[in-house]
Amino acid sequence: MAEITPSHRIDGVILVRPDVHHDERGRFVETYRREWLAPGREEEMEKEKEMVQANLAERSAGAIVGLHYHLRQADYWHVVRGHARVVLHDLRCGGPTDGATLVLDMGEVEGGANDHLGVYIPPGVAHGFASLTDLTLTYLVDAYYDPGDELGVAWDDPAVSADWGLIDPVLSARDRTNPGRDAIDPRWRPRAGRG
Repeated sequence: MAEITPSHRIDGVILVRPDVHHDERGRFVETYRREWLAPGREEEMEKEKEMVQANLAERSAGAIVGLHYHLRQADYWHVVRGHARVVLHDLRCGGPTDGATLVLDMGEVEGGANDHLGVYIPPGVAHGFASLTDLTLTYLVDAYYDPGDELGVAWDDPAVSADWGLIDPVLSARDRTNPGRDAIDPRWRPRAGRG
């Protein structure tokens, strides 16, 4: 049975440590079940909000992706290969954990063995990752791609105060120009209870 743990650092974030089954053929991991997210998503579950799109990201060691956030979309991440340093930052004004940052190491973090940790990221929580090795990350989302809901905050904002584990990262043009937390236009700032 998977171990489901709500984050004590950021409200609505759920950590999933699934069972890993090994035999002479290799291993099997059930990486996602809708029911795992029910404790943190009662309201969305009533609206029958389902994960509707699966994505795969491959990044080279030394890259940072993020910080990105959505007003209406939730993500569920799983590192298939490699070591990711995941950074989450709560941007939801008026929420109990507004301004909190959570840093997680996911994937092949101990002696090359994959921990298969999964993380559910609710709308309004900025998210990004550093590729500490070459890596493959899969993620499910509960809304189809919408460029109008693709927002960002500066990865190196002192208000986020995250140790990404990299000194001189490779960044996309978009991620080099994301505004600081305090410079986000109020129209695009997430609010607790909205989504």
